[in-house]
Amino acid sequence: MQSVPEKETMDAIAELFKGFADSTRVHILALLSRQELCVTDIAETVDVSQSAISHQLRILKQMHLIKFRREGKNILYSLADDHVKTILQMGLEHVLE
Repeated sequence: MQSVPEKETMDAIAELFKGFADSTRVHILALLSRQELCVTDIAETVDVSQSAISHQLRILKQMHLIKFRREGKNILYSLADDHVKTILQMGLEHVLE
């Protein structure tokens, strides 16, 4: 059996889950699990203002849950890695049980 993680590790895990503590952020993560999107497309799909989406994207970037790349004048957002998608899928499975 694995030992209990150190306090710093548990704090980091708690911080990670804060990223999933807002339904708008979860909606954004779910969209980005399917494809890269720009802030305009995310705002239209989630039906929230672009400034509110930009704020949530900033939080998700700070938490290392998403990444971005420039394509011309657009900034495209995507999940940081497959771990984020796995956590999202596991959360969905847990809720639907």
